[in-house]
Amino acid sequence: MELAGFEVLPKYDEKRSDIIQAVKFNDKDKLIKFCKGIQAGSPIDSFVECEPWDMPGYNDQVIMAAGAFIQGSSIELSADAPIREPYIAYLQGGLTFDHAKIGILISLSKIMNS
Repeated sequence: MELAGFEVLPKYDEKRSDIIQAVKFNDKDKLIKFCKGIQAGSPIDSFVECEPWDMPGYNDQVIMAAGAFIQGSSIELSADAPIREPYIAYLQGGLTFDHAKIGILISLSKIMNS
């Protein structure tokens, strides 16, 4: 994501303490397209198109992408984000490197081809 020009935390060369990658988009549409791409690259429910919605307990709409075998699993590829500035998605998991890479590439394709 850094190579595509997005600000991330932690950066690729920083020490990690968990599996979450924050990606800053500064643009609502790019954030939503990113999450939709993660969903499209998922092994389960890849045909589902996630949308921001009013989730109970949150002040802002939230979008969640997770086509996972086990609902709520943090090790499987997923992304979620509140729909508010600066439009940061929280990406986590990926059962394999290839799976995570495919999801991210689909997401970048959705962003770049719009």
